[in-house]
Amino acid sequence: MQFFVDTADVGEIKALTETGMLDGVTTNPSLIMKAGRPMLDVIAEIADLVEGPVSAEVTATEADQMVAEGEKLAGIAPNIAVKLPLTWDGLKACRRLTGDGHMVNVTLCFSAAQALLAAKAGATFISPFIGRLDDIGLDGMKLIEDIRAIYDNYEDLETQILAASVRTVDHVQQAAIAGADVATLPPAVLSKLIEHPLTDKGLAQFLTDWKKTGQSIL
Repeated sequence: MQFFVDTADVGEIKALTETGMLDGVTTNPSLIMKAGRPMLDVIAEIADLVEGPVSAEVTATEADQMVAEGEKLAGIAPNIAVKLPLTWDGLKACRRLTGDGHMVNVTLCFSAAQALLAAKAGATFISPFIGRLDDIGLDGMKLIEDIRAIYDNYEDLETQILAASVRTVDHVQQAAIAGADVATLPPAVLSKLIEHPLTDKGLAQFLTDWKKTGQSIL
């Protein structure tokens, strides 16, 4: 599974690249607003830091304007994935942009039927929102499983499943088990993936015992 981080905070992205675990970045207008800087500048800086896909979202709602904005965003760097909403206009724009060789991330997916449409439109990534479905009492992980099953039924569908709206470590684990290709997660959740109390306890015991030997490796 690839790990993308869901943030527009350049400082956080720089820190995470040092772990070697960061495969890409996703942004959206809300995250850009939090960054408090011009969108194109932020996206360009992120794309320079990260080798993998960097999702940058259009703000238009009509297909022709989406394509125009998408081409502008894709022109920032070769690793930009244009992020489009899962609407008919979004799917029309997706077909045109992918036809021109651009990566496209179709976002705001809440059903397997929507995911099938996005794949048929040529989406590079489909972003089902796990957490938001859980919030309204539905099973977000079941959506990942259903999309995986549908995509696996048809070899010509090459769209990657990007588990989005990830809230917990368990979300990441279950998405990986369900076969998601990518998880995009907040920096705080990515940092927590390494944590386990038994790891801390075991390391503390090893260090205590080592100290008693009076030895030094160097």
